[in-house]
Amino acid sequence: MNELIEATNVTKNYRGVRALDDVTLSISENSITGLLGRNGAGKTTLMSLLTAQDFLTSGSVKVFGEDPLENDKVLSRMCFIRESQRYPNNFKVRHVLAAGENFYPDWDAELAASLVEEFRLPAGRQVEKLSRGMRSSVGILLGLASRAPITIFDEPYLGLDATARQQFYDVLLREYAENPRTIVLSTHLIDEVSGLLSDVLVLNDGRLVMAGAADDLRQRATVLTGKDDRVAIVAAGLPVLHREALGAYTALTVDARLDDERRALAQSMSVEIQPVSLQTLVVRAGLSETAGAADRTLSTIGGAR
Repeated sequence: MNELIEATNVTKNYRGVRALDDVTLSISENSITGLLGRNGAGKTTLMSLLTAQDFLTSGSVKVFGEDPLENDKVLSRMCFIRESQRYPNNFKVRHVLAAGENFYPDWDAELAASLVEEFRLPAGRQVEKLSRGMRSSVGILLGLASRAPITIFDEPYLGLDATARQQFYDVLLREYAENPRTIVLSTHLIDEVSGLLSDVLVLNDGRLVMAGAADDLRQRATVLTGKDDRVAIVAAGLPVLHREALGAYTALTVDARLDDERRALAQSMSVEIQPVSLQTLVVRAGLSETAGAADRTLSTIGGAR
C-alpha cells in the first residue's frame, strides 16, 4: 500500500505543555484508519498538524509526498471536519453545499443532495440555528460529498443518537466501497466503529502507543482468568496491560497471543482464556503507560494450588 500521510518525529508544544511527543506514523492509501485515545491524548493536535492548520514544534509531515503547509495542491485534496465545525455567520445549509462545491475539486453534488434528504437537513435554515446533531450531520455531509482523497473526521457524531450514528457508519461504508479513499476517523466510541476500521493508531499522553492493522490488534491481547498463582505461571514473562483482583482469583490482560504450549498449560491449570475487544485493548494500553515497569511483566509466583 502507498503511504499517503507520513509523520516523522512530530513534536508539538503549547506554552510549555507537550501535546505530541516524538510521534512517527504513516497512513495508507484507501484505508479507514481509526485515530483512537482518550480526551487530551493529542488526536486533534495531530490532525491539525497533518492538515497544516497548526505549526510543528519539531519533526516533519508529508502528505502526498509533500509538506502540506501553504500547499494548495495538497490541501485542496484534503477535507478535515473538526469536532465543532465552524461556519460563517448566517450561513445556511445550502451555502455550505455551495462552498463545498467551490472548494473541493472532486465534490459530488448529487451525493450532497441525496445526503440532505437522507439526513433530513433543512437546506434553507441557518446552520447556527440547527440542533447539535443536525450540525454534526452537516459536517458529515460535507466530508462525504467532498470526495476528497484524504477525508478526516474528528468526533463527527456529537449530538447524534445511536440510530443516527449507525446511519453515518452505514453511509460511510457505502461511500468507501463505491469510491475508495483514505479516511481518518478520530473517536472514543471504539466498539461502535471497530468493524469499520482497517488500521488503528492509538495516542496516549501525546505519544503513539499502538499502531497496526485492526485485525491484528484485535488478536493481540488476551485475558487470563483463574487462581492467582496459576495465572501467574501461565503469564510468566509476558507484558501485562492490566490486572484485576477478584478475591482469590485474578483477571490478567497480557499483551501477547498465547502459543499452543501456553494454551495447553492454561487448560491444565483451569485458567480461562478470553479475547480482548479493540476498545478494551486501547483502554488497557493507555493505562499501562502509567504503570511502573515492575508491573508490566509478571514473574512466576510459586506453584499451582
